[in-house]
Order: sequence, then structure tokens, then C-alpha cells
Amino acid sequence: MRSSTLTLGAATGAALLAAAVLPANASASTSASAPVREGSVSAAALLAKVTSCSQISNGKYKTDDETSASIPVCGKNGAVFWKADMDIDCDGQRTSKCSEDTDPWYQDDTAFHQSDGKPLRADSLPYVVVPSSSSLWNYGSAGIKGGGVVAVIYQNKVEYAVVGDTGPTKIIGEASYATAKALGIDPDPETGGTDSGVTYILFKNSKASPIESHSAAVTLGDELAQTFLRDN
Repeated sequence: MRSSTLTLGAATGAALLAAAVLPANASASTSASAPVREGSVSAAALLAKVTSCSQISNGKYKTDDETSASIPVCGKNGAVFWKADMDIDCDGQRTSKCSEDTDPWYQDDTAFHQSDGKPLRADSLPYVVVPSSSSLWNYGSAGIKGGGVVAVIYQNKVEYAVVGDTGPTKIIGEASYATAKALGIDPDPETGGTDSGVTYILFKNSKASPIESHSAAVTLGDELAQTFLRDN
């Protein structure tokens, strides 16, 4: 689960529970157990393109402080991806769900900010944490930037998110409270998350605008996912 190492910042995401098949620019609330597929591309179609790894990182990442380094960053046409766990990031704007009272590792900032300059909101914005740049891997050199669109896949569910925060240089596999909740993962920042089974596909040179607009990420993500299927 979540490492005791502090992330540089983390952010916002809301309990966005989508319908089984959702238009690329819309969302809808359903029961927590309902399948999620934002846009027109299925989880199975995306996963079929990431069955093998062409490693681009100069080594492998841990999922937590106490685990061994076993997770490579892999390259594809137009994207990078990894398969890991999901720890819960609840940093950024202070809310009833994300604060010092709910998260022992809480910080009041995120690496990337909303269009108004404020930190992101982890309990309302689906976003993903990338490892801070190091000799192991430099996300910026790989075409990944703040606001970049990510397809997060878990148990046949697809949730589009943005790159919203950076974390430890040697640990990978973290996303906002909202990302977890939308995928049916326990979003509690202290006890939630999942130990494995999450695939993160980050689309190169993409950016949702504004970063805090989930609908913008879904619309662009669906287009990029279709291109990803075509080019790989």
C-alpha cells in the first residue's frame, strides 16, 4: 500500500462513477460496483496492446518502500506504460476527505496546479502520480508532462485521468482518491488502494486543458486511445 515516503504533492479526484459505456465527453453516477468505461475503447482492447514490455527506464521501480524493485517503465508508439499497485494520493486542496485528519502523509500542495494556480483536489479529480525525474527515468524526456492524459485500467474498467503529481524517485503506482473511487478501489489514503492489477497507459505529448477538467481528459483520452490501438 502507500509508502511512508512523502510524495512531492498529490491531488484531487472525485468519486466519479461512470456508466458501463460512457460517451467520451460525459460521466454518470452509478452504484459503486458498476463497471466503468469512459469513452469508446474497452479495457480488453487496451490491455491487448500492453502484453509485452520494451523497457525504457534505466532500471525498475518498487511499489512500496519495503518491496523489491520489479516494475519497469515500458515504451509503445505514442505512450509509455507500467503495471503496478495503486497507493492513494490525497494531497493538494484540503477537504473533508483529504487533510491531515484523514491522511498521515498529507501535504497541501501538488506538483501541478489548476488553471487558477491552486493545487489540485485529490477527492474530485482523477489523476496519476509519476515518479520524480531521476537517473532511473525522466518522465519529461519521455514526452510526459503535467496534465498529460492517462488511461488507468483495473478489473476491466477504464478511467481517464491526468498526470497531476510527482512522487518518490524509486517508487511507482499511485493515483488520486478520485481515481481509486471511480475504479471501485478503496480510496482511503491510509488503508485503501490495491496491491496489484493496475495498468497505467500515459499518452505522450498530450495535455488536458484545463488540467482540472475531467471531461476534457475523457474526450482527449478517448481520441488518444483510439490512435493508440491503431498505431500499436
